[in-house]
Amino acid sequence: MERKNAWSKYTSEKDKKKVMAFGEDYRKFLSTCKTERECVAFFVEKAEKAGFKNLDEAIASGKKLKAGEKVYAVNKGKELALFIVGTEDLESGMNILGAHIDSPRMDLKQNPLYEDSDIALLDTHYYGGIKKYQWVTIPLALHGVLVKKTGEVMPVNVGEDENDPVFGISDLLIHLAADQMDKKGAKVVEGEDLNVIVGSIPGFDKKGEKEKESVKKNILKLLKDKYDIEEEDFISAEIEVVPAGPARDFGFDRSMILGYGHDDRVCAYSSFMALIDCKEKLKKTACCLLVDKEEIGSVGATGMESRFFENIFAELYNLTGDYSELKLRRALTNCKVLSSDVSAAFDPNYASAFEKNNSAYLGRGLVFNKYTGARGKSGSNDASAEYVAEVRDIMDKDNVFWQTAELGKVDQGGGGTIAYIMGNYNMQVIDSGVAVLSMHAPCEIISKVDLYEALLGYEAFIKYA
Repeated sequence: MERKNAWSKYTSEKDKKKVMAFGEDYRKFLSTCKTERECVAFFVEKAEKAGFKNLDEAIASGKKLKAGEKVYAVNKGKELALFIVGTEDLESGMNILGAHIDSPRMDLKQNPLYEDSDIALLDTHYYGGIKKYQWVTIPLALHGVLVKKTGEVMPVNVGEDENDPVFGISDLLIHLAADQMDKKGAKVVEGEDLNVIVGSIPGFDKKGEKEKESVKKNILKLLKDKYDIEEEDFISAEIEVVPAGPARDFGFDRSMILGYGHDDRVCAYSSFMALIDCKEKLKKTACCLLVDKEEIGSVGATGMESRFFENIFAELYNLTGDYSELKLRRALTNCKVLSSDVSAAFDPNYASAFEKNNSAYLGRGLVFNKYTGARGKSGSNDASAEYVAEVRDIMDKDNVFWQTAELGKVDQGGGGTIAYIMGNYNMQVIDSGVAVLSMHAPCEIISKVDLYEALLGYEAFIKYA
């Protein structure tokens, strides 16, 4: 069943301007927030301006939270939960918008800096599923934090300002690439070859002889003079190597956005904005949960597998009603969730990988995936038919343009989200999100109208679920 193109809904210039304005705000966000920490800092600042208070302060005061109050909680600077308290007791559950804010990238190793053939390089370990050959010969930037032994946290952001240098990974010239061109795509560039070039000026002694590892020494001197960084400080650093430069309008009609990290910041941003802009008096408490580590299996203290969400839910319950462990279990079971993650957009250049009747299309609105997984639905949540029907009704109430899809042909591949982890609590969960072209590439493409329909869909879910 073919769905209508969502642009048909925005025929007047006034309506189209709303779509474009929201897209521009998102484009600016995507251009500056390229790590989980940067996303959390951005969202917290906006949330506080919208009247959200830190949940830690409420816990410390012991003051009960009333309907309409807004709170947030941060986990280790890389995970964020925001809540608007509803009029109903939490035992009836929450309406949750869950997304992730990590994206595929390269991370610096703990001992990254070395010299080879008069070139200084940084050694990396790639993070998440990438086609490694896509990351060579493009301008790269360094984002993250470096923590000194004193506990001082030093932000790192080099390669974004027009006056900054950029970095990169070299590739073998075509003239010498006969053997390379015969390799499979997964082997064209190996993981250990993703070494970032950062300098090439050596140092010389008084006789004009090049000193040993002098290029590396020169880089270390520069880092010390400009940033007060010692080589050993890299051991306690989290520095991510990401594509340099801003996200850009894409296409003559500027209907799309090209940028790094649409997966999954496009869903995180629209979910967040749906919550903080909510003006409704809500019956059920609404939550926006933005997690880390989804790209590597949702593991660790800041991933969805962590107890962070469950613990924060308990703290919130304790501040809103008559808390008990049994009531918390009931509340978790009664939650309804949109696991907001991107979907693969049908690409006419690679049509053979898709099944047209069950693909997401650019420009046709918010995408719902009843199931994800791989080959036989392995690793999938697989939403119930009853919940799918409920979500259909919610979207249609607010005239949200939406579509359904699966992730390519049955035996072509697959992927997963945080949905199954929420489902482990016996919550009603379905995957939803925005269709993306070139997913997991250094630059991905989304439609501005799909982004806007996602916002409207998430707003409707908060109101009616």
